This record gives sequence, C-alpha cells and structure tokens, in this order.
Amino acid sequence: MAEQTPDPKPLSRPTEPVVRPAGMPPHNLHVVRRSRLFADGHALVVRDARLRERRYAVGADGIRRAVFFPPGDLWETVQKRPSERWGVLVFKDEEDRDVLHVPLASWLPEAGVVGALELRPAVCLGRTGLRALVTKLGVPLEEKDQPFGSEARDAGQRGKPDRADHAELPRWHSWARGLGMFGWLVAVVTAFAADLVWAMPIAAGALFLVPASDAVVRVGAWWRDRAQGVFIESVEIRPSPKAGEGATERFLRTAAVRVLPHDVVLTDTLGKERWLARAGEHGVARLVRLTEPRTGKVLGVEFRDRDGGGRALLPWSHWFAGPQGNDRWDELVRALDVPVSDVRHEQAGGAAHEWQGHPLAAEARAMSPMNAKEARKETDWYRSVIGRNELLSLPLFSAVLLIGFFSDKGPAVLAGCVSALTVAVVLLPPMVSALASRCWYDKAPRKS
Repeated sequence: MAEQTPDPKPLSRPTEPVVRPAGMPPHNLHVVRRSRLFADGHALVVRDARLRERRYAVGADGIRRAVFFPPGDLWETVQKRPSERWGVLVFKDEEDRDVLHVPLASWLPEAGVVGALELRPAVCLGRTGLRALVTKLGVPLEEKDQPFGSEARDAGQRGKPDRADHAELPRWHSWARGLGMFGWLVAVVTAFAADLVWAMPIAAGALFLVPASDAVVRVGAWWRDRAQGVFIESVEIRPSPKAGEGATERFLRTAAVRVLPHDVVLTDTLGKERWLARAGEHGVARLVRLTEPRTGKVLGVEFRDRDGGGRALLPWSHWFAGPQGNDRWDELVRALDVPVSDVRHEQAGGAAHEWQGHPLAAEARAMSPMNAKEARKETDWYRSVIGRNELLSLPLFSAVLLIGFFSDKGPAVLAGCVSALTVAVVLLPPMVSALASRCWYDKAPRKS
C-alpha cells in the first residue's frame, strides 16, 4: 500500500507538525536523528533511519481516517508489547482496512524517562504530534474505548499492514548472531563426532560472527556520529554544576542541551538523545523555573509545551548553579526565545530527594551525575544491550577450539587463532571501557 521512494538527495525538510522518535541510546542515535513522520502535500510520509521514505496517499485511493486504540491490560502490554504501552494509532483506507500502525511509544520523545502510569494514552496523541499531523492530513480521528487488538480489524484485510516502529538492533544483527551460534554448534559436533579437522575453523569462524556483529553495530554508530555533523548550527549549553554536587568527567563531557533552528536536543549522562520540537502544538513553548515554596530556592527547569505539559527537566544545581551557571541560563533563554516563569514546586512528603514523585524524576536523574558503578553498568554493551551472560559463555565456547594451538594440523591451528580473536573481541572492549571509567571518566574533574 505504500509507495517506496529512493533516498532523495538532498532531503527536503518536513514542515511541522513533525513526529520524532523516542529517545535512543548511543548505538541507535541515527534513528532519533533521521526517522520522522510528517505530511507532504496529500501524502503521509514515514522516513526511516536509512533515509528511505514510505509514502501513503491520503484521499479516495489511500488513507481515509485514523483510529486511536488505547492499550489493553497495562502489565501484559508493557511486558509483551512495550511499544504499545500508550496505544496504537491506526490509519485506515476507504474499505476500513488497516494501512499503517503507529505505536505511540515509538514516537514519544520522553518514552524512556516517563512511566506508563504518568501519562494517559490520549494525552500522548498531542505530545507526539500525531493529533496535529492527522489534522493536517485532513482525515477524521476516532478514539476507541476498546484496547488495541480487541476488534476483528482484519476482516477483508489483504496482507499485513505496515508498521512505523524502530528496532533496538538491526535485523541483520539477529540473523548473524543466530547463524553464528547454530553454525558453531553444528560444526563442533561434526568435528568431534566424525573426526573432521576441517570443521574446526568453520566452527570458530561461525562463533566469531557473534561478537563481530556487535562490533559492526558499535563501530557503525561511532562512524555515523563522527561523520554526520548534525550539531554544527546548534547553540550548545553544557552543565555548570555547583561545587560539591559530585560532577564527573562523564557528566560534564556527555550531558548537553543543544538548540537547533527547529529542534531541542537533550543528551543525558549516558549519551542517550531525545529530540523535541520547537514549533507546533507539541513544541517547547515555555521555560519554567521550579522553586521551593518556603525558601524560593530554584530546584530545576522544566521545558513545557503549549498545553503546559512538562517535556524535559534539568536539575538547577547540576546545570546552572556553578560559576558559569548564570551565563549558561541566559544563553539557553536567548536560544529558545520562549517565555520564562517561576512556579512553586511542592516536594512529595517524606521524599528521599527533591524530584521523588515528579513525572520526570527519571530524566532529572539521567541529566545529573551518576554513581560510577551505575554508569559503568548502564553503558556496558553486554549488561545494557545484549546480556552479560555472553561475557562468560562466548569465551567458554571458544575455549573448546583453543586447543588447536597445540595441534600440528593446519586447520586446527587456524581454529585456535580465530577462537583467540573471538575471545579478544569479546573481552577487550569492556575491559578497556571499565579501565577508562575507573581511571578517568567517572572521577571528579581535575581543577585547571
């Protein structure tokens, strides 16, 4: 149903309302920087992270209406289909067939820092910009009471409808890892059961695919970040923490707020980015300084949209209370050019810290210096993305073939070399990362 277009060069800049993806970690930054949903004339355009565009005609031969389905059982949805935890917007054609499914959680910039209980699904239609997008497309929007999946929407459906979603890792990555593990198992069994020495390097090479696929993803992310230069025109605001607030090199070098002509980009201590609009109904329209009612002390800064909803939160003590804090605050106000006001913030009773109970408490924590141990855990590839068991299992699997070093047969020696390379690719990056973190990145900055 979609018309696939090749990469346009140069890409035309979409006009608001533009829907932006949820915040992404460092290995997936190309998704949040490139993927967009927008209207182009009489077409709905889905642009993916590879800059490919799917176009869906709006009108008699295409999309005729949009239907919003809320999530079903919240616990089950979050556990099994997390991208649907705020519901799904379904675009339908004239024959009531589904054309495109848009899970709101995939297109809500604060999805990673706000829990499913803090935001009502209907509110997220406005926050994502999808409500304004439907209005611009000129099709009616219907909001259902029944959860997504409860209706027999597939009556007369031909084929599976498209889905605007983002994978945490590319599809080829899963295939390469699966092929590697399967190939290793088959080749090892063949080598030892049938005494076929030539199967040993095949097994070693297959197992090497597993960490190699991880390395390709990580190196590719580093290369794209280095080559894109997306922040050349930005106004960059860095933290200026108050003395004694536990600032680290990681926080000072990584966390930032960047103001672009059409976007506000927040990068937290772990390198995760999320992009907010500056224009439109879902754009940043106001800066609010939250103050303590009794003392008047400034606690933080909220970025709010036109409906008064908080979209981002910066702790004042970590961003604007230091020696350069006033300059950084003035720079932010000038760059955003939106009204500024003060609002009293009542802390939750018995709160362990000032942000406890705030809807954006998780972001306040992410936009603050982190405990060194926690930061290492959250930035470790195996513990945060893949699963820490591989740090043990892959070297153990490789050890089966390392004995080839002591053989006088060429294929066995080759298998031993490839297995040693596998162990190195698995163990060296986390070791170097942990060492750099302990020695420098998660220590207090040196005074110049």
